[in-house]
Amino acid sequence: MIVARTIGELRGLVASARGRGERVGLVPTMGALHEGHLSLIRRARERCAYVVVSLFVNPAQFSETQDLSRYPRDEGRDAELAEGAGAHMLFAPTVEEIYPPRFATTVEVFNVSESLEGAIRGPKHFRGVATVVTKLLNITQPDAAYFGQKDAQQALLIQRLVRDLDMPVEIEVCPTVREPNGLAMSSRNVLLDAAARRRAPVLSQALFAVRDAVASGERDTRRALVAGARLLADAGIEPEYFAAVSSETLRPMETIAGEVLVVLAARLGDVRLIDNVLVHAPESAT
Repeated sequence: MIVARTIGELRGLVASARGRGERVGLVPTMGALHEGHLSLIRRARERCAYVVVSLFVNPAQFSETQDLSRYPRDEGRDAELAEGAGAHMLFAPTVEEIYPPRFATTVEVFNVSESLEGAIRGPKHFRGVATVVTKLLNITQPDAAYFGQKDAQQALLIQRLVRDLDMPVEIEVCPTVREPNGLAMSSRNVLLDAAARRRAPVLSQALFAVRDAVASGERDTRRALVAGARLLADAGIEPEYFAAVSSETLRPMETIAGEVLVVLAARLGDVRLIDNVLVHAPESAT
């Protein structure tokens, strides 16, 4: 696998792949790869003959300097894992390569960016995400790009971005990968201390409790959330948000109908985790 540091290197390698008639796939990451990332790379490899994995810890999407400095980094390990999963190139640019001197442009996607993560992390977060993803898609010009369902709001924002700006790329959102205890895989999981790790599976258990309530026929959102809220309270976890929202608009749903996204964010110690599940309520249900 080749490691490219500059935009010029990446574009040259992608041009060669296209010259061979190969479909190009992109998996954007911030490194600290885990099985969730690797599942995206493997999916890209199934669909594309040439797979690019980007590794860039994007400072523009962090609102807390400490959070940025603590973000786990190990490029050597990431390169080995990416290659083992089928990547052909690791694009690992410097901050200066992505944001050169006098860089003065940002991208913002309204309506899906203000609530949930946007409300907690501030407008800078999703502006940073939208800007760097726009740059990565323009730099690579892939046929398809792959993102995880765990970051559901981010995935929806990227789908809107691509649609609104008429970018000729297919966006595929792949299922959340979980640890055996149900905890959604995240690069931040390695920062959990022993006590927080013992409590962390309660996040997914709370989400699954809502899903089970809906499967049992509950359609009132407030009542569906009660069982999950109890689990969180029993574990001493006070969520930043725990809600059922439209999977298309992220607006709160008073009634569970059709496809609904149940979202949760909480801090365990000084580590912030997010998770979600898609819940489907048949329209014929009463």
